[in-house]
Amino acid sequence: MAEEEREAKWNTLRVRGLRQRWIVNSIMPVLVLLALLVTLFSAGISSYYYGTMKDGMEKQARAEAGAFNDYFMDNGYTEYLQRAAQSTANFADKERIELQFVNSAGRIQVSSTSSLKNGIKPGTDEITRAMAQKECAVFQGRDPETGENIMAVSAPLVYSGKVVGVLRLVTSLRQVNRQILIAIAVIFVVAALCMTMVIIANLLFINNVVEPVAVVTDAAKRISAGSYGIQIENKYTDELGELVDNINDMSLKIGRNEKMKSEFISSVSHELRTPLTAINGWGETILEDTTGDPGQLRRGIRIILNESRRLSTMVEELLEFSKMEDGRFTLRVEQVDLQAEFEDAIFTYRELFRQEGIELEYHSGDEELPFISGDPERLKQVFCNVLDNAAKHGGAGKRISASVCREDDAEVVRVRDYGPGIPEAELPYVKQKFYKGSSKARGSGIGLAVCDEIIGLHGGTFTIGNAPGGGAVVTIRLPVKE
Repeated sequence: MAEEEREAKWNTLRVRGLRQRWIVNSIMPVLVLLALLVTLFSAGISSYYYGTMKDGMEKQARAEAGAFNDYFMDNGYTEYLQRAAQSTANFADKERIELQFVNSAGRIQVSSTSSLKNGIKPGTDEITRAMAQKECAVFQGRDPETGENIMAVSAPLVYSGKVVGVLRLVTSLRQVNRQILIAIAVIFVVAALCMTMVIIANLLFINNVVEPVAVVTDAAKRISAGSYGIQIENKYTDELGELVDNINDMSLKIGRNEKMKSEFISSVSHELRTPLTAINGWGETILEDTTGDPGQLRRGIRIILNESRRLSTMVEELLEFSKMEDGRFTLRVEQVDLQAEFEDAIFTYRELFRQEGIELEYHSGDEELPFISGDPERLKQVFCNVLDNAAKHGGAGKRISASVCREDDAEVVRVRDYGPGIPEAELPYVKQKFYKGSSKARGSGIGLAVCDEIIGLHGGTFTIGNAPGGGAVVTIRLPVKE
């Protein structure tokens, strides 16, 4: 129970770690991008509002100062003050902008808002700059008197070529700052909504991908720990579903292979024990026989030879299988008379089959078959294995048919028995290593796998099926290279 709790805790931590890494790797770039966009937008909107206000006030200040310079400054100082008072009194934008006339000492002479400001020194630097440079100057910042954020534009007033003061426009930035803050707040809300949607989308993705991946990983871990054959419920239709199908298929195949391996070990142990028991038993019988019966002696020796041959065959199959598994299974290719090699195998087994009451029929075509490239020892090994297999599994039919002929660009060897055949459900697996199916015949279950490997290395095909009318048929097709 404690182990299961630790495993569950580990899985939770693993999913949490995957979620954190995914969120950091996917959300951080979006967050940085949104922060950059918000910053640029805020700077842009501020620049737009302040720039627009500045341009408008500069134009207005130049226009007002230009009118004074052109029409009123030449009529004397008294006329100038009268016109300044009239201009401030009749100023149309006084609700939004304050119009001031400032003398060369930097003190307000006339103001559109209140006469109480007359004589006050604003103290902003654009006044002195406008006088010194004889052109419009702008100030944006806190008013030294009130501490309020303002924007002020000063345009020089010229009398007889000399700057005698400035026309100054002043406005509060409170309303503009409020508009800028509203715009920035809106973009912040939009960015926050975008970020929320990104986070939600990532969390949904994590729930739909990362957590199922953790489940698949856990199942793979259980398979690697020995729980072969377990299946994961597949609720997905995308690449994840394909991964689950592959893992399920792998689990089934591993489970089947493990089962076949266990059966193989059990079968080989039994197969080795049986002939060894017979050899030991008959060896002791012959050793202790005091009658000297020649018939009994010949019978015992024949059994010992047969069982020894069976042991040798099993050992050879195991050695060949070992070479297949570690990649040492190779061919010694030369020009081979396939028909002659097959007939040698027929000759070898015909007498053995006759002793067991099985008739071996051989048919060859009329034409002379050309040589092919191959390993004669390996090919003969295949032929002997197939003939032995036919007698072992189909010997009940008491007849085996064998043939070799040319078909198109291949030489074809067929061996058919007249036994019970192979169950249809077992046909796809009969060439798999360790597979014996429902057969009760002796054997290791790797002979056909070795045969298939040998023929495959020759570039040919090795097929097993059921023949019409009963029995199994093995077809070996080897290519002919003209």
